[in-house]
Amino acid sequence: MKQHLIVLDLDGTLLTDEKVISAKTEQTLKAAREAGHQIMIATGRPYRASEPYYRQLNLDVPIINFNGAFVHHPTDRSWKTFHEPISLPVVSEVVEALQDFNVHNVVAEVMDDVYIHRHDEKLLNIFTMGEPLVTVGDLRSYLTDNPTSLLIHPELEDQEKIRKHLADVHAEVIDHRRWGAPWHVIEVIRHGLNKAVGISKVSEWLNIPQERIIAFGDEDNDYEMIEYAGTGVAMGNAIDGLKSIADEVTGTNNEDGIAAVLEERLNLKLESKI
Repeated sequence: MKQHLIVLDLDGTLLTDEKVISAKTEQTLKAAREAGHQIMIATGRPYRASEPYYRQLNLDVPIINFNGAFVHHPTDRSWKTFHEPISLPVVSEVVEALQDFNVHNVVAEVMDDVYIHRHDEKLLNIFTMGEPLVTVGDLRSYLTDNPTSLLIHPELEDQEKIRKHLADVHAEVIDHRRWGAPWHVIEVIRHGLNKAVGISKVSEWLNIPQERIIAFGDEDNDYEMIEYAGTGVAMGNAIDGLKSIADEVTGTNNEDGIAAVLEERLNLKLESKI
C-alpha cells in the first residue's frame, strides 16, 4: 500500500478524556508506522504541552502547534521552522477593546513563554504544563514580543459578542477559534493560519499527495484540516458542524475511534488484540 500521512489532533481525538493515548490506539499507530506510513500531530497546544505524546509515539516528522502558527521538526534542525506570530500593535488593540466586554482573563503565548493579564490559578494550571516562563501583569505593559497566540477567557454570555467584534474589526489580520467545554476560551492567531496550512507544508516535504492524507479531529479548530485531507474523519464526540463536513465519522476518543478507521483503511495487522 502507498504511504499515507496520518494527522492527529490531540485533545478529544488522540487523547482520551484522561489525557492519555489508549493502548489499542498506540498499538495501531505503531503498526501503521511499521507499515511505512507517516504520523504527525496537529494541535492548538504549544509544543511543550504536546512533546510528551510526540516522544511516546516515537515520531520523527514535524509537528503543528498553535493551530498552525508554529510548525517545526523536533529532531531535525535542518527542517525550516515556520512561525507566524501576531503583531504587537494588533494585540494591544484587541486587549484595549476587551475592556468593553466581560472578560475573566487574557493570555499571550510567545512560543514557550506565557503572559497572563491577571493572576488566575485555574488558568495557570493549564498553561504551566512544560514549566514555561510565566509573567503576570497588564499585557500592554509586559508583552514586548509578537505572540504566537492570544487566548481570551470571557464570560460565556459575551463569547459570541467578542467573536463578532473580532470578525468585524480585525478580520484582515487575525483568525479566531473557540475551545470546547469546559473552557469557553477564544483563541486568536495570525490571519490565514490553520492546521491545513501546516499539513500542506509537511506533506509536500514528505512527498505525500493530498489524497493520501487521513486527518482526525473533533473541534472548531479542525475544520480546515478535515476539509483539506483526502480523508477527513470526525470523532464520535466531535461537534456537529465538523461531523457534517467530514468524509467519515468514527467512534469517540474513548472508544479507539482512530484505531478503527486505520485498521480498516490501511489493512493493518496488529500483533495481538487489546
